[in-house]
Amino acid sequence: MKVIFDNVSAECSKIVTKRYSTSFALGINFLGRELRAPIYAIYGFVRLADEIVDSFHDYDKVALLAKFRRDCFEAIDEGISLNPILHTFQQVVNQFQIERELIILFLESMEMDLKRETYTPEKYERYILGSAQVVGLMCLHVFTNGDKTAYERLKDSAMMLGSAFQKVNFLRDINADYYILSRTYFPDVDLSTFSDLEKKQIETDIQKEFNAALIGIRSLPETSRRGVYLAYVYYQKLFDKIKNKNAKQVMAERIRISNLRKFALMFNSTLKCSTNRI
Repeated sequence: MKVIFDNVSAECSKIVTKRYSTSFALGINFLGRELRAPIYAIYGFVRLADEIVDSFHDYDKVALLAKFRRDCFEAIDEGISLNPILHTFQQVVNQFQIERELIILFLESMEMDLKRETYTPEKYERYILGSAQVVGLMCLHVFTNGDKTAYERLKDSAMMLGSAFQKVNFLRDINADYYILSRTYFPDVDLSTFSDLEKKQIETDIQKEFNAALIGIRSLPETSRRGVYLAYVYYQKLFDKIKNKNAKQVMAERIRISNLRKFALMFNSTLKCSTNRI
């Protein structure tokens, strides 16, 4: 029976999420029950594409990503895939009417990671749009569940949140991106001489996006507000920790939030949501 395959596929997306991102999985647990499987499916899709460009160094990444792209759209068109991650993703795309353009932009950003790009401000904005902002919009389609008015009203905030998360990731992973993957995302920044002034300028930009995103989070449906707010709080605290380090320290180590601290943030954010104090 296909229902067994559907359930197994959904479980695969959930496992991928939990294995790759305990923080993201924690946030999903605080979404309404009916929203969890679709968000697991979106994360699973994004994670597989990211894994191709970041980890499969002994394989033809260009060919693998191209095949992943073909398989993705074939799954959406046919309503099924033997790849369990793509199967659950196509279900979400078709159920919530996620625009194909969002998926195309995301995959184009993954293709950019296969090249040694020199990021101009324009290319940087295009990469952020594809790698982060459209993922936020995919999730927003799920959160608003067909309410186009709510989607349009919250669209800008969702994009700001995705952008802020991605830029915090860039700062957190700056060491591995630069020294292992030979990537420099921030435009007009030479990481061999990364300065505190440059770091401060990047941080100012990120904080503005966090501030704009919070306005939208407050207006999310109740079923999604608590989970998204928890993710916001976690990333804001991670960002605060990064801001307390100088440029040399950020280049030398990957900043983390301890599991104990994550649980404390979870408790505090849940309390704030339940008392409408976000």
